[in-house]
Amino acid sequence: MTVTQSGIRTRSMRAPLAVAAAGAGAAALLYLRDPHRAGAYGFCPFHVVTGWWCPGCGGLRAVNDLVHGDLVASVSSNVLILPLVVVLAVAWVRWVRRRWGGVEDRMIVLGRPATAAILVLLAVFTVVRNTPWAAVLAPT
Repeated sequence: MTVTQSGIRTRSMRAPLAVAAAGAGAAALLYLRDPHRAGAYGFCPFHVVTGWWCPGCGGLRAVNDLVHGDLVASVSSNVLILPLVVVLAVAWVRWVRRRWGGVEDRMIVLGRPATAAILVLLAVFTVVRNTPWAAVLAPT
């Protein structure tokens, strides 16, 4: 490998390393500061205004539980967080491999159908988790 190729590879890895550092920083913060205490990170504006749990409500508690190794508690806080973390981790690893191979691209690129499907999933999840018969999906 020439010096030029090495420099290009180093520059192409900056974004994935920055994303990893941000993720590790967020995980460390959530490990050290417990979001299970009311108001520890503020309040969800959607919940304050509507009284409904948004799709992200319980997400900080879920990540806190994940970094402490409690998968069951994580899923009970927000059932979407564990699959999201897994998808993001796999996407990041694939992104690093592509970047290392010289492909300059973004971590995740969603087309319109995937974006629409995710938005529908989030809308349905929001409605369902706020019904009495699906209270198990409300954050704990």
